[in-house]
Amino acid sequence: MRTINSLILLFSFLLFPNLQADTYTPEEGSVELKKRKKKSTTKIDPNLPFVLIIGDSISMGYTPFVKENLQGKANVIHAPGNSQGTTHGLKNLTDWLNDKKLGDKKWDVIHFNWGLHDLKHVKVAGTSENSNDFNDPQQADLPTYTSNMAKLVAQLKADGAKLIFATTTPYPAGVKPARAPENAAKYNDAALKIMTENNIEVNDLYSLVLPKLNTLQKPVNVHFHKEGSKMMGLQVSQAIEKHLTNSQ
Repeated sequence: MRTINSLILLFSFLLFPNLQADTYTPEEGSVELKKRKKKSTTKIDPNLPFVLIIGDSISMGYTPFVKENLQGKANVIHAPGNSQGTTHGLKNLTDWLNDKKLGDKKWDVIHFNWGLHDLKHVKVAGTSENSNDFNDPQQADLPTYTSNMAKLVAQLKADGAKLIFATTTPYPAGVKPARAPENAAKYNDAALKIMTENNIEVNDLYSLVLPKLNTLQKPVNVHFHKEGSKMMGLQVSQAIEKHLTNSQ
């Protein structure tokens, strides 16, 4: 069965090269997928603070470690699926903020990031049709990203939760879809100006992983090995935990 699935996946990439995913999907029936499904059914304790994590597949990699680290201290909930870029965020943030899991509660802490999807190249700007061609547009060029981020921050601030922005993590040359390595820092700089203007705390994951990127990150990839996700999960947990005592 695994051989058949692998062949199907191989032919899919050969026939549709632009459909390369930004997220890794474990094979159905695998131990990893079963573990993820088990973690996704975490019970909610209404007596604990509520923490929302908004982010792409990088955050989906470290969120299980945050849940583990903050078990018994907070309800840690990731926005449904991959939060992608700012265009997707503007369309869905209202629904994420009004998650039914909260009941009559409100978010105490929101840890968020957009950037890694915004800076990638796509066939048509604003879409998720990935491209490996640097001549194609970015999903959200820097001015669009900056404008979108300002709108998202305004909406997040109106929710009343403690906000923590996570910087976009670095990646090497050659990743697919096309992403220029220098753009991670450029997009972070644009976001950090907005965070400073709005007095929003910053969790610098970019600087955390950069010195050990060769060992923490998968080869020619934006994604991380377990050790990288675990390291980020610890720093995310610490950034969140210091605000939990004030919210209870």
